[in-house]
Amino acid sequence: MNFLILKAYAQGITAPSGVNTNTTFDKLYNNVLDQIVTPIIYLLFALALIYFFWGVFQFIKNADNETERENGKWHMIWGVIGMFIMISAKGLINIILATLGLK
Repeated sequence: MNFLILKAYAQGITAPSGVNTNTTFDKLYNNVLDQIVTPIIYLLFALALIYFFWGVFQFIKNADNETERENGKWHMIWGVIGMFIMISAKGLINIILATLGLK
């Protein structure tokens, strides 16, 4: 609720004539998402992908050792879970932005 009040207040503020202001709340919010949140999500996705491939490498390399294969299998499982969480986070952010009309 407070977010909507702040958004309405920010849209009602106008700058004096001749002043170029490109910093509305929506633009600031979108810049934070585009410049900070989205790269962090992509970085975490890349780390989960690397973790998954490390598990694949361990699984193949240690084909004769059951405990190391199990360890590699769990790395793969947690890597897939991590990638799913990152894709879901990005999708959830896009759904929220579209619902609120911010993007």
